[in-house]
Amino acid sequence: MPYPTKLLNQNETVALDLRPHWWYFGRQILTGIPLFVVIVLVLAWSSGSVLKDIVNWIVVALVVVWVVWLGLKYMAWARTYFVVTNQRVVYRTGVLSRHGVEVPLERINNINFRQRIFERLIGAGNLDIQSAGEQGSSTFDFVRHPDGVQAEIYRQMEGRDRQQAALGADAVGEAVARAVGQGGGGSAAPSVPEEIEALARLRDAGHITPEEFEAKKAELLDRM
Repeated sequence: MPYPTKLLNQNETVALDLRPHWWYFGRQILTGIPLFVVIVLVLAWSSGSVLKDIVNWIVVALVVVWVVWLGLKYMAWARTYFVVTNQRVVYRTGVLSRHGVEVPLERINNINFRQRIFERLIGAGNLDIQSAGEQGSSTFDFVRHPDGVQAEIYRQMEGRDRQQAALGADAVGEAVARAVGQGGGGSAAPSVPEEIEALARLRDAGHITPEEFEAKKAELLDRM
């Protein structure tokens, strides 16, 4: 079942929607194999003694417990989401009680992943996301191909940075146009020096940063 779209923010798109790796069921697998061997041995036991009847009931009880354990684990697996969007990283888990972690892309400082040799062979691992704020570091287990997830998160961060830079440039351009229009009093298109002067006034007033001033100034000079 995919991550519910009703939980997404406005203009938010999903890049990755993952369930935990199948190694999430590792304990069930490692205990199920010897249990299966025991079942085969009991079925091959031809004795009709009371001891075999007792062993049969013990094995049946173990099978029932194992199946219930597996079913509960599957329900938890099906209700665990690891989602990467163009705005944040989202983790949700739990059947009755729910637990969630959200890390906005702009707060992510570093992403690390860990894989043992066996985990590399099966494509599983852990992902550590270090972020600014009270949350600090978050660790996510049983992530599918954590190196690829790491790369995708960085791609989404770069895309968000480019989008924010484009929006900032548009905002600066609109502010310059307004400043020139207010100062010029005419309908003619402002010249490049006039736009640079307007930029300087916006910088001195604290409406734009020195970096934004220099970037826009260089762009205007290239047009001359």
